[in-house]
Amino acid sequence: MPQYFLGVDGGQSSTTALIGDETGCVVGAGRGGPSNHAGAADGKAKFISAMTACLEAACAQAGLGSSSVRFASACFGLSGGPAGKEAILGEILAAGRIIVTTDAQIALTGATAGEPGLIVIAGTGSIAFGRNAAGQTARAGGWGYLFGDEGGGFYIVRQALRAALRAEEGWGPPTALRSVLLHATGASDMNHLLHLFYTAEFPRDRVAGFAKLVDDAAQNGDHIAREILHEAAQKLAILAAAVRRQLFGGGDRVRLAYVGGVFRSRLLLARFQSLVELDEGTQLQAPMYPPAAGALIEAYRAAGAERTLSDVPSEEA
Repeated sequence: MPQYFLGVDGGQSSTTALIGDETGCVVGAGRGGPSNHAGAADGKAKFISAMTACLEAACAQAGLGSSSVRFASACFGLSGGPAGKEAILGEILAAGRIIVTTDAQIALTGATAGEPGLIVIAGTGSIAFGRNAAGQTARAGGWGYLFGDEGGGFYIVRQALRAALRAEEGWGPPTALRSVLLHATGASDMNHLLHLFYTAEFPRDRVAGFAKLVDDAAQNGDHIAREILHEAAQKLAILAAAVRRQLFGGGDRVRLAYVGGVFRSRLLLARFQSLVELDEGTQLQAPMYPPAAGALIEAYRAAGAERTLSDVPSEEA
């Protein structure tokens, strides 16, 4: 009887499932809604809905019945950590083994195809994570928008908002960020915008999405926007360096991958690369596979199998 393996990337914006066969070939992919914050009031229902949707879609593409298939092994990399989620997942699917880990862990495994290295993730928030050849792991950052997430999308927009407020109040240099943010949100002035950003209509991920406007302003010559992106790149490079020091020796050859929408900024990425490659031996690279594929690799490993993946979707769903 054929064996199948499941890898799932559950994040703040969407959840992606990949099903692999015994050879490492991806035979099914599916996507559901966000699956973080399972402990919130209605979080469990949303978590189950997202997981069920992506699993059913992946099973349909693979020609499998979602209610009848039993996976040899399944790995879930979840935003917000694994606490309290394994029991819920055991109610949703049948598997010989279920592993629940962090989204950073599977992102690293996917980015390096399971090899040792580092990853910096910068989307709404930010975190650096690494694993060396001995299997030791370390992290830096990822402590949320109130106390961390330096260099992430929300951080960038918060810095832009502060700069625009200072400009409007006359105690900061002029910047195009004020007009750009007002136009994008329809706010009449910065006071109006600030109050909008405190409402439920503008959750953190939506606010973080305005980071692209900061990049656009920088590309169009706004000095303040450019400084904000350079500072964000520096913060992310510091996180990477902190993890590198914990896991690798000076001069060791280390692969460092980057993941997340913040790195779509060419200005930020170029600055980030110039900073991290000051450490001799550090080599920046784009990820080899997406995080869901990293979860699938971990699922194979949990079953004692090492597989080279094939037919991995270029996008995760």
